[in-house]
Order: sequence, then structure tokens, then C-alpha cells
Amino acid sequence: MHATFIELLRNNSEHASEFQSRFDEVQDAQRPDAVTVCCSDSRVLQDRIWGNDVPGRIFTCGNIGNRVVQRTESGDVVSGDVLYPVEHTGTETVVVVGHTGCGAVTATYDDLTGGISEPAGIAHCLELLKPHLEAGVESLPSDASRTEAVNRLVEYNVDRQVEFLVESDEIPREVDVIGVVYDFQDVYSGRRGDVHVINVDGETDVEILRDEHPEIDSRIERLWEY
Repeated sequence: MHATFIELLRNNSEHASEFQSRFDEVQDAQRPDAVTVCCSDSRVLQDRIWGNDVPGRIFTCGNIGNRVVQRTESGDVVSGDVLYPVEHTGTETVVVVGHTGCGAVTATYDDLTGGISEPAGIAHCLELLKPHLEAGVESLPSDASRTEAVNRLVEYNVDRQVEFLVESDEIPREVDVIGVVYDFQDVYSGRRGDVHVINVDGETDVEILRDEHPEIDSRIERLWEY
């Protein structure tokens, strides 16, 4: 047995000891306050970025590129992972969580600008991102460095995922859809690990967002207002 997995089991024993009583109210049902759609990147600690240690509070979805789109025979629809808590548990807050230096966004950028070869499963994920990022790549400043381009496209991708949810008939109007970027690379003005709000229900203008949401105005920040 690989030592890594043995260590994981040891840590799980500590977790089980700590959480014995925390499942009492959610053993038979869940009504999470929010559903988050995070990138699966190992540096994005999906529950801990919110300080969450309460079972049943956050319905957490993860995939490369924090995608909300699922491709079906009848076209692109809201991913069932995201839609399930909205449809079946009454969740009224959806948060799309991008992050600085996203590998999926980087790979999509490389594919759109030069073409790359990936295994079929990864290529499928990139194909879901490409239609949403293509216009963003074309709009990038000509003098943007590769790193700057990727981090601008991280925002652009979050915007497009939020837009897809906001415009979908499957998401009720009363559901709040919020787009954020998690920064661990000193790209934004805050601390490493800060979440920066860039989009609320499709609105991306920083000044408008700060006026409309003064309680979080210090957390609203964008790199790129295209």
C-alpha cells in the first residue's frame, strides 16, 4: 500500500474523531446555503477557502476550469453537478470560483493560439472551455505577457460561466450568481488566499458593484475591464 494513502487514512481517522457529532442534523437530508463551482486544482482548498467545516453548508463542485456547462445531445446545458442543489435542495447562491494561474485556462489559451495535443478526456474539457474563451483571447492587449494573458482570461472565463448561468432558464431568477477569483500568486492587491469578487449576477463594472454592494466593496477588484 502506497505511503501516501496510508497517511490519508491516518488523517481521516483524526477527521472522523473530530466530526462524530457534526453530522447529526444532516444525516438524512441536506439544504446547503451555497453551491460553489471550483477548479479542481490542488492548490484551491475548496471548503477551507471559506473557512467551512460544517457538513451540509456548502455543496462543492470541482472540475478543471470551473465549468458550469455540460454538453448533451440536445446542446449545452447547466451541469447537473451545479443544478442539483438549486433544483432539489433550495440553494439560492451559486459561486463560480476561478483562480490565478489556472492550468485549464492556460491550456485552452495555448490551444486557441497554437494548438496542443492532450488525451481525449482533457481535450473534451478544453473543448467545453474554448467557445467561451475564444473572444477573450482575441480581445487581449497585444502587449500582455503570457502570465497577464492567462490571468485576464481567468476572469473572462468566470464571467462567461456566470453569464451562462444567469441566462439559463434552468436557474431561477431569485438565485444569486457570483463570480470570484482566488489568488495565491500575488496578482491582486490582497493577501494570498483572498477571494476577489469580479461579477455579481452578470454585472462586472467595479464601480457599480462597489456602489451596489458597499458591505464588500474592499473585496471587489478586477484585473481586466474589457
